[in-house]
Amino acid sequence: MKTYFRLIRFASPFGRFIAPYFIYSILSTIFSLVNLTLIIPLLDILFGSAVAKEGVTATAPTFSFSIDYLKDAFYYFFGKIITEYGEQQALFFICIIIISSVFLANLFKYLARRIMEYLRAHSIRNIRRDLFNAVSRLHIGYFSDKRKGDVLSRITTDAYEVEVSITNSLSAFFHDPFNIIAYFAILFSLSAELTFFTLIIIPLSGGLISLIAKRLKKDAFNLQHSLGVLISILDETLGGLRVVKAFNALPYVQQKFAKENDNYARTVRKMANRREMASPLSEVMGVMVVAGILFYGGNLVFQNQSELTASEFVGYIIIFSQVLRPAKAISGSISNIQRGIAAGERILEMLDVQPGIGNKKDAVKIAAFKEAITFKNVSFAYEEESVLKEISFELKQGETVALVGPSGGGKSTISDLIPRFYDVSAGEILLEGKNIQDYELDSLRKLMGIVTQESFLFNDSIFNNIAFGQPEANLEEVIKAARVANAHEFIMETKNGYETVIGDRGVKLSGGQRQRISIARAIFKNPPILILDEATSALDTESEKLVQEALNNLMKNRTSLVIAHRLSTIQNADNIPVIDKGSIVESGTHATLVENKEGLYYKLQSMQAITTS
Repeated sequence: MKTYFRLIRFASPFGRFIAPYFIYSILSTIFSLVNLTLIIPLLDILFGSAVAKEGVTATAPTFSFSIDYLKDAFYYFFGKIITEYGEQQALFFICIIIISSVFLANLFKYLARRIMEYLRAHSIRNIRRDLFNAVSRLHIGYFSDKRKGDVLSRITTDAYEVEVSITNSLSAFFHDPFNIIAYFAILFSLSAELTFFTLIIIPLSGGLISLIAKRLKKDAFNLQHSLGVLISILDETLGGLRVVKAFNALPYVQQKFAKENDNYARTVRKMANRREMASPLSEVMGVMVVAGILFYGGNLVFQNQSELTASEFVGYIIIFSQVLRPAKAISGSISNIQRGIAAGERILEMLDVQPGIGNKKDAVKIAAFKEAITFKNVSFAYEEESVLKEISFELKQGETVALVGPSGGGKSTISDLIPRFYDVSAGEILLEGKNIQDYELDSLRKLMGIVTQESFLFNDSIFNNIAFGQPEANLEEVIKAARVANAHEFIMETKNGYETVIGDRGVKLSGGQRQRISIARAIFKNPPILILDEATSALDTESEKLVQEALNNLMKNRTSLVIAHRLSTIQNADNIPVIDKGSIVESGTHATLVENKEGLYYKLQSMQAITTS
């Protein structure tokens, strides 16, 4: 229940929904009961025994808040109509009341369901908002161990299951129990003896349903996990469709998907078998009790040993049969609630994950960069895997430091540590002489612009991609940034210029165009510190020339950390640390490094010279 009470908070303020829902449900139940209780006098009329009924009272009853008063008041007016106007008018009177009560019962039922739909929309909005905010705050390292599809599954299908669970609980805890209580109140007023006989259905069906519900929770958890795996496979296949087709791997991914899809289908069938068992079980048991009442009570009526007349007994059976509907609804709601709790545990697990990287309590803002970034004996490891070992270098204001070395040496990790996508395992990174962990994260990242090898663009307009995260931007500033990035000309050639939507991840643009949009985005931000992670390595010669020119424009009068793939692009760097296997093996300017014929930089330079010759 602890999980359920945490989930129910997504519907807060809950009272805003409970009060009107409860009122409408009560009114709907009352008018539904009016319909059912009118069956008894209706039968009396049809069987020609209403005029002489002892139940018809000659004097108006004294008012009181009781079922007996309502019963006596009805028979008083009913008797007057029969006496003064005859049985046909009495029948017409009952029909008018039935139509009116049916209309009012359904009106209030509709209003109650509207409240439930408002609750659904309110809950799902809160769940997805909190989930999205929590996921977006998580540090990047979290997603290296988690399937993206599993995260998406929690935001979509798990959130939906919790939403259904919350709304079902409203019905299961408020509407249906009140219906059962109201029905039993009428039944007790008609015959306490028979009603006590019927109560055996509740503990028996409740016990069986609780056993089924426990199994359902486990099945629901497995179902949601399997769905997360399915979404992951789908996401990976669509994202890497070119690779899949190029390597003729379609049968492989299809088989992989089919295997998990079969597992999902088996779990669905298994869960459905158990879930659907609850409803027929409760119904069969209910019918068995009805049959028992019919046999036991019918014999009492035949032998004149019951306080019920024949019409009252038939009315009793009809009213009791209605108890099965809310009882059956409760059993179905419990099944859905168990499913929602299983999904809710997955959601709460994600909400409970600590971001890992955040602000200290005494963190301060940093408004400007004027001195240097200093790495002091920095080490870093992904869990048990050591990546960096005692890295030390300094990047002064206005300088360019270029990191070079073989792939997998740790260059990109160094660039990720400066904006605190990860935190160091040992040592420290200083900014203006102060540990970067002492600064507020947002103010720290505000000083930095990042351009990576894989330029990530959003399925939005070119304007919004360049002015990303800055809604107050104007077109003139965006155009200025695009011109510096050598992007303005090709942008104007697109269908709608700066309002052109570029598709998922900028698929409508070429690689060089996407990269220049990324550079324009960094230029628009106008940061004092630049981090360029192999920004030209994936481009053809013509695109590289345009992008490199844009990068040179971007780097003017800025402090830059450059991860270089082509050494020819960083020959003017102020310092070039050479990274190999997580350590700096040598450093210096291009001129000093090439003098060391035994050094790694010289070997890399010679290899690239051979490749380009």
